[in-house]
Amino acid sequence: MKKLLNASFIYMLVGIASGLFYREFTKLNGFPEGKFTQLGLAHTHLLILGFVVLLIVLVLEKVFTISRSPQLFDWFFWLYNAGVVLTAGMLIWHGSLTVLGQESTKMIAGIAGVGHMLITAGLIVLFVALRRAVTADTPAPSEAVAA
Repeated sequence: MKKLLNASFIYMLVGIASGLFYREFTKLNGFPEGKFTQLGLAHTHLLILGFVVLLIVLVLEKVFTISRSPQLFDWFFWLYNAGVVLTAGMLIWHGSLTVLGQESTKMIAGIAGVGHMLITAGLIVLFVALRRAVTADTPAPSEAVAA
């Protein structure tokens, strides 16, 4: 649980810092206010996918002990975090290029796509671990009748 709490806290700090970077970098470079750049998306991805989702997983861990399958939980944790970091990194890179008036490449979009695939894989593993934890806590039908 401490790992989830620490990771969530780090994402909160990095998410806030990315919002500050977005605001100041666009001002410093004279980027028109209101014009789209992916820097704002990096800010929200880090805060929602990193900070908020990991806090929700922390609650699930507390209620259902989803880490009772430690291999599944570790797979979720590392796949998901690698995906969030990779995706946010590509959003920042692409957004910075936009602010600087430079063209992005298909490589950046491709790497961001890999990041999204890792997030998806991590969430699937999370649901497998959650299903195991929830069904382990549910009494068998014969036990429920006897109670």
